[in-house]
Amino acid sequence: MLDTNLKNQLKSYLEKITQPIEIAAFLDNGEKSAELQGLLQEIASLSGRITLAEHRDAAAQGERAPSFTLRRAGTDIAVRFAGIPMGHEFTSLVLALLQVGGHPVKLEPEVIEQIRNLDGDFAFETYVSLSCQNCPEVVQALNVMSVINPRIRHVTIDGALFQDEVEARQIMAVPTMYLNGEVFGQGRCSVEEILAKLDTGATARAAEKLNAKDTFDMLVVGGGPAGAAAAIYAARKGIRTGVVAERFGGQVLDTLAIENFISVQETEGPKFAAALEQHVRAYDVDIMNLQRAEALVPGEQIEIRLASGAVLRAKSVVIATGARWREIDVPGEREYRNRGVAYCPHCDGPLFKGKRVAVIGGGNSGVEAAIDLAGIVSHVTLLEFGAELRADAVLQRKLFSLKNVTVIKQAQTTEVAGDGSKVTGLHYLERTTGEKRHLELEGVFVQIGLVPNTEWLKGTVALSKHGEIEVDAKGQTSVPGVFAAGDVTTVPFKQIVIAVGEGAKASLGAFEHLIRSSVEREQDAQQLAEVE
Repeated sequence: MLDTNLKNQLKSYLEKITQPIEIAAFLDNGEKSAELQGLLQEIASLSGRITLAEHRDAAAQGERAPSFTLRRAGTDIAVRFAGIPMGHEFTSLVLALLQVGGHPVKLEPEVIEQIRNLDGDFAFETYVSLSCQNCPEVVQALNVMSVINPRIRHVTIDGALFQDEVEARQIMAVPTMYLNGEVFGQGRCSVEEILAKLDTGATARAAEKLNAKDTFDMLVVGGGPAGAAAAIYAARKGIRTGVVAERFGGQVLDTLAIENFISVQETEGPKFAAALEQHVRAYDVDIMNLQRAEALVPGEQIEIRLASGAVLRAKSVVIATGARWREIDVPGEREYRNRGVAYCPHCDGPLFKGKRVAVIGGGNSGVEAAIDLAGIVSHVTLLEFGAELRADAVLQRKLFSLKNVTVIKQAQTTEVAGDGSKVTGLHYLERTTGEKRHLELEGVFVQIGLVPNTEWLKGTVALSKHGEIEVDAKGQTSVPGVFAAGDVTTVPFKQIVIAVGEGAKASLGAFEHLIRSSVEREQDAQQLAEVE
């Protein structure tokens, strides 16, 4: 299964393992078992520290087939995969081999100690799709936790391969995590986020540390492209800089392909986000991740109040909280979210293999989603509110060439229908005739643009009618010392390259404000001294 280059790369990685690994493969007579057998045999041949044992009685041993376990010989340290971890999960497999084989994990010492000290037995199951760019972070987080603490057990399950389990558990979004048989969470999740849910005292301890921090010269709220650029420009000025983010990387983490960032011909969102964070960490920037801002309090020292109860203080602030997927806001949408209503076709598309789905939105995102889904599902219906699609001509040509796609224009979605547990259909209105229509289907993918993350700022800074932060040419908001950049602002064209430039500009604007304020304070002090 591995080409020569990939084999050579993997062999060089496996030279780093220091402990023997035992691979136990659980197989049946199916085609996928044969594929997995071939992959594991190739891996075992690349290192003298790896042995492979094949078992044909998976069901009798209570194991899925095909599946396998990586175990550090003579220990309880193990990582499990049900399926063939290729695609986005191949990196998860390589990391699991290294970590089970004794290569040091890359986590902060206090995080490792927190994982070791977790009290209890935790059996995790994570359902993924191999085309999901968000799944590997969850898989790798739980895998590394199981290596550090053997009382944590984890199996990664390819939902497309184990459709019977997906149907039985009514899983319609990935990644979906189960803990001890109960749903634990859905969506992208880091080690720290998982720990926060398992260790209930972690939030209070983190808030205590944040409250103790000194005043920042510049505090950036948001860790996407705009926030990263703002932090780098501030740190290069030699001032005390902090970044507080709910999720470092922001919306970029949910982007599959990036092909229009100048000088980077092609990359993926998670890789781009990792590069952003690595660049920021190259400077003296205090990154405070997994913290959601709840309020901004203006003043000579601006306060940012967090959901954890902590309060951060700064002389200037750059808001770069970005945007999120816009909802259609009709009955049934929220009720059936992750139960047939989805927002990421790359992540959740494989779960709808052979089924009927709708895509709402005729822009580039909607048409790209319909094209991708057409190769997986039985039929795609694309609904566009307007009289014409808004996607690029090249995408429209591809869309209309597909035989299992129907395009309905002038269609207003009015309701997502379901049976109480999952989506069964969609109601829409023909805007030209006023007639009500119904589609029977199993999935609805919403692709109608973005909404800015500004709810926490209402009543504090001036917002447009669309909820975007109003800024001037330097990124200054209506509040002195508070600047903003990126998709959260009124600046047109929500593009990564634009957000990066706007982040740099807002940071320079905030730095200029700091200098001007410093001079004004010195002048005021001098005048006061002269009067006295």
